[in-house]
Amino acid sequence: MAMTKGLQLLSEAKDLDASVIEIRRAIHAHPELGLDLPVTQKLILDRLDALGVPATRGATISSVVGHIAGTQPGPTTLLRADMDALALVEETGLPFTSAVQGVMHACGHDAHVAMLLGAAELLMAHRHELRGSVILAFQPGEEGAGGARRMLEEGLMQPSPDRSYALHVITNIPSGLIATRGGPMMASADEFLITLTGRGGHASAPHEARDPIPVAAELVLALQVALTRSVNVFDPAVLTVGQIEAGTTFNIIPEVATIRGTFRALSEETRVKVSDLVNRVAGGIAKAHGAEVDVSFPMESYPVTVNDPKGAGRALQLARLLVGPDAVQEMVTPVMGAEDFSYLLQVSPGAMIFLGVAPPGVDDPAPNHSNRMLVDEAALHRGVALYALLALAD
Repeated sequence: MAMTKGLQLLSEAKDLDASVIEIRRAIHAHPELGLDLPVTQKLILDRLDALGVPATRGATISSVVGHIAGTQPGPTTLLRADMDALALVEETGLPFTSAVQGVMHACGHDAHVAMLLGAAELLMAHRHELRGSVILAFQPGEEGAGGARRMLEEGLMQPSPDRSYALHVITNIPSGLIATRGGPMMASADEFLITLTGRGGHASAPHEARDPIPVAAELVLALQVALTRSVNVFDPAVLTVGQIEAGTTFNIIPEVATIRGTFRALSEETRVKVSDLVNRVAGGIAKAHGAEVDVSFPMESYPVTVNDPKGAGRALQLARLLVGPDAVQEMVTPVMGAEDFSYLLQVSPGAMIFLGVAPPGVDDPAPNHSNRMLVDEAALHRGVALYALLALAD
């Protein structure tokens, strides 16, 4: 019975291809950043209104929450799609390329919104079969602004749904492949900013100054070595320095150098350990050179995304009924990217699920967060159907 329902939903989702792709392209052409997404919010509200889905907008952010009530008692299922874009100059050459200079949907959030709106249409068509209710959560600010936490503060999980799911398209797995796992699915994410202050001077007389640049260079290497000697290899962490800034010209020793980076972990214990390590190593290296140091963690920090084993198992089972076992993969290891869906999973059991969208005929697809990222739109109907089945199935 469940297999029959899955195949029916897949067929109906395929029939919605034109509408889903049109929505995705409209959002792609008008990307918005952070927590304030009025154009995207209006598109979602208009579409939900056309479908007859009651919806509310966020009080302080551009979120949208739709509600579909079934005709029979049962569980409440939350389905989330994130909405925001990234600060990148698009270089895909697509006919619907970003019309906003320096902003691009390079992580597939345009596809997430389109798939969830497609699922809303399916769920309304099958409302008579729905046991319980569905919360459609359209979330801004996933890319570092903590939109999920803000939605929680505005009452998204009051009362808490029985199960919560989110789909995320990804280009480094084959198009149409559905993948997830129980337990840690994605890493935590923390940003660090280290400011080293020495004494400026003439490049010809470094002994009269206190040059922060070699201190920064030593610190970058020391952080990498310290990580490998402080963190259990079976509970891993990754630390990357992505930005170093110092100086104004070639013959002046600057007073200040800054180091900016991120670290990722798969457990809260290791996350705390790496935070302490950054503070300790930065302080030690700076002291050895007589420099002053300030360490801060400025970004909204995301916890580890931990899938509920039963919730992930249910998603894998339903995905196999939907697309067959060959197109479903139980992941062996997590990934070190981060997601603020982690906040929702701390409140309601469920799972983050990946949907492969690698473009056909491309040997080395541009990854998520690349300004050349392409999405195989032929896979999106699988996401539409899976969203709907996760709510409709017992």
